[in-house]
Amino acid sequence: MQNEVLRTGKVFLIGAGPGDPGLITVRGLELLSRADVVVNDRLASARLLNHARPDAEIIYCGKASRDHSLTQDEIIALLIDLASQGKTVARLKGGDPFVFGRGGEEALALAEAGIEFEVVPGVSSSVAVPAYAGIPVTHRFEAASFAVITGHESPDKPDSDIRWDKLATAVDTLVFLMGVENLPHIVDRLVSNGRKPVTPVAVIRWGTHPRQQTMVGTLGDIVQKCREAGFKPPAVTVVGDVVRLRDNISWFENRPFFGKRIIVTRAEHQASALTAKLEDLGAEVEEIPVIKFVPPPDYGPLDEAIERLDAFDWILFTSANGVDWFVKRLIETGRDIRAIGKAKLGAIGPRTSAALEDLKLKVDYVPSEYVAEAVVSEFPEDVQGKSVLIPRALEARDELPDGLRSRGADVSVVGVYETVTETDYADQLRNILTSGEVDIITFTSASTVKNFMALAGDAGVPDGVVIACIGPITADAVRKHGFEPSIIAEEYTIDGLVDSMLANNKGC
Repeated sequence: MQNEVLRTGKVFLIGAGPGDPGLITVRGLELLSRADVVVNDRLASARLLNHARPDAEIIYCGKASRDHSLTQDEIIALLIDLASQGKTVARLKGGDPFVFGRGGEEALALAEAGIEFEVVPGVSSSVAVPAYAGIPVTHRFEAASFAVITGHESPDKPDSDIRWDKLATAVDTLVFLMGVENLPHIVDRLVSNGRKPVTPVAVIRWGTHPRQQTMVGTLGDIVQKCREAGFKPPAVTVVGDVVRLRDNISWFENRPFFGKRIIVTRAEHQASALTAKLEDLGAEVEEIPVIKFVPPPDYGPLDEAIERLDAFDWILFTSANGVDWFVKRLIETGRDIRAIGKAKLGAIGPRTSAALEDLKLKVDYVPSEYVAEAVVSEFPEDVQGKSVLIPRALEARDELPDGLRSRGADVSVVGVYETVTETDYADQLRNILTSGEVDIITFTSASTVKNFMALAGDAGVPDGVVIACIGPITADAVRKHGFEPSIIAEEYTIDGLVDSMLANNKGC
């Protein structure tokens, strides 16, 4: 069946939800990951594109008020053309395709052209955006009905398609989509047709996004409030008594990091864990990797150590990356974890220990403090005459091997990977730093600090921006560049960093 679809071409009209990438449906995500081409809207989260195939063609056709990258006719022609070429097309649309998404027009055109298509409903902004603002569109005691109305209808039309005389008082909750520019007209029509000026109103801008803003008023004052606040599209307007419930059940905007823009500097494949934790707490996260990991320029020393693994009494891992790269090289040389033999295993912290335990390996030693100095001072046995292997980054602090040597150990240090500067995001980093919209920068290693400062250039760390470090070694690296960290995690882990940020949130 799938081969047939690929041969004949097919268009999937996929509702991407109103902005929060987590609101796309399972079906939508599955089809997005299979598509040859993704045609995406302005209001569909760009983060969703990470789920597209690496070789998929991405075509942006976003439309803002009075600013269209492609007209609707051009979008329809594009979909027909791509499908006619035998391609599987994911048409990614904000909200739901059939709720003021013009999906009906696209479906009709595809049907008339004989193009196979499927509609994948999405979470409509008409219900999701009010929900994220703490406003249920219905409530047992407040609203038994709701209506969704376009806010785009021109006030200059001689005959409105909206029956204002019926609508104004017949429905408890009114939800207007994309109506900020027409708000004076909407308010005038509602009041002139019987809706009371004291009726509560909420205008929610960038709903479900970390930048969400909610303006609450009444039909009598909401226009002036929005004008004074400079409210601009995209926004959803909710009219009705349910707006009052926001005072008690607002949740999205009450999260501890809501409104904070935080930079995560970890390597790209590592950033997701920290990003997810911060986003769950309401932050708008900018992932700007400043480091990446590559093989060492010479595998000779590592391969030599692998040849004589049975000679080591201890193997000490200083990072989860070290575990991953070490095991990867074992496999590349025709071995597996059995080659470790009798050696005891040490890990500098819980994340490194977990990486070993995931391989079903017993970890014999984890210090109470996750730094090299603690590894040495708390070592569980006399290392005099012991043979110790430390697979680690090519460039790293020497406190661990030097400390063990000072106690009589025979230490072999081998580079299993090299940490280099990630330059692909340099322009993005400088643009964000100069925008004046950064609240917190997180650093998870001394190398992230060094590379960040090199890439930031003259922008540096802007005044007033909070610097959060995973531990004292990282904090010292920050100080060497002339800045003082505001937050230093007491437990040197991602969870510890987030906990310390939460504890210091009032100062952020």
